Amino acid sequence: MATDLARGGTVRAKHIGKDIGAGLKGIVGGEIKGYTALLAEGREEAIYRMKSDAYRMGANAVHNVRFMSSMVDVGTVELVAYGTAVIMHEED
Repeated sequence: MATDLARGGTVRAKHIGKDIGAGLKGIVGGEIKGYTALLAEGREEAIYRMKSDAYRMGANAVHNVRFMSSMVDVGTVELVAYGTAVIMHEED
């Protein structure tokens, strides 16, 4: 079984409308659904890119997937997905 690191990432920025809503939620508390959606979309894109990277290497699976996020700049977040790209063979 051959292995290599597969990775995918994206950088997302907040929308001004989401910032206004976040400011109001900061006063009253609660989930900021616009940010939740932003992060969910970013994770999905990072997963897609990680899978594409694994496929490019000839793998057909990714094992031990991890996520990382970090703030790049004010209002901007980086989301990364990475794992071990492997070639899995089905038993006959």
